[in-house]
Amino acid sequence: MFSLPPLDEVLAGAHVVSLPMRVKFRGVQAREVMVFKGPAGWGEFGPFLEYDDEESAKWLASALEAGWLGQPARVRDWVPVNATVPAVAPAQVPAVLAAFDAVHTVKIKVAEAGQSLSEDAARVGAVRHLLPEAKIRVDANGGWDVEQAVSALRMLSVFGLEYAEQPVASIAELAAVRKALRGTVLIAADESVRKATDPLAVARAGAADLLVVKAAPLGGVRRALEIVAEAGLPAVVSSALDSSVGISAGLALAAALPELPYACGLGTVSLMAADIADPSLVAVAGGMEVREVVADPGLLAQCAAPAERREWWLQRLRRCYALL
Repeated sequence: MFSLPPLDEVLAGAHVVSLPMRVKFRGVQAREVMVFKGPAGWGEFGPFLEYDDEESAKWLASALEAGWLGQPARVRDWVPVNATVPAVAPAQVPAVLAAFDAVHTVKIKVAEAGQSLSEDAARVGAVRHLLPEAKIRVDANGGWDVEQAVSALRMLSVFGLEYAEQPVASIAELAAVRKALRGTVLIAADESVRKATDPLAVARAGAADLLVVKAAPLGGVRRALEIVAEAGLPAVVSSALDSSVGISAGLALAAALPELPYACGLGTVSLMAADIADPSLVAVAGGMEVREVVADPGLLAQCAAPAERREWWLQRLRRCYALL
């Protein structure tokens, strides 16, 4: 870890914004994040509201790395990006996909609380109908048990799945699902990597065919690169519903990986009705050019969170900084 900047310096440049979503995503209708400018660029601190301080401190480390150290050297200047379809009704799928540019790969949310497998199948089928040649992956966010996951993925495999992301919650369950499916559907680990005290446990258990890595929850781009190298598995870079500032850290990670066999989940700014950068960091022709992102003062003011929410985030920042 590099030398931390003084807390007062971080606090002085902090902005808290609330970005409305076009459709509810992960239960969120407006995304709150904190951003600040350091000598090396802009960083974003955006752990979800329910995350505790210990977990959130990793997100702060990532933001400070971006703002005060800068990102590592890149090996590519263009990164393929997938579109994302939340757990919407099939009739809403065309409108969601219309927010994205050329779409070659789509990630579809499944196993949403209160929804059925038939609803999942209808949503995936709607995407496949609209995009017969696209690669399709599903993300359950650990919402199934082993029996449900095996049954669901066998059913959904008729649509041609590139892989299934975190179908079950635990590493042991992932290993059981992977064994039962015998390679008919590849298994990707997400929460089991970024929330685990030992992110390499997935690889050691043979629980996944690939890893989904996110710069912020892993403590920054450099730490994420180390984890991928140590795990020895293919990696997909994804975001955590970030603004363009946060997406730029994920883009830096994707640009620095030695190999990038899969399209990355960095297109979620297209799901937002507002952003703090102009132009926003969104995919063009199915991918993104690697570039610096600068927050726009006018948009920061326009999207500013209420005073009480700003104070909540400042207190959270102080607590997390003390843990670094």
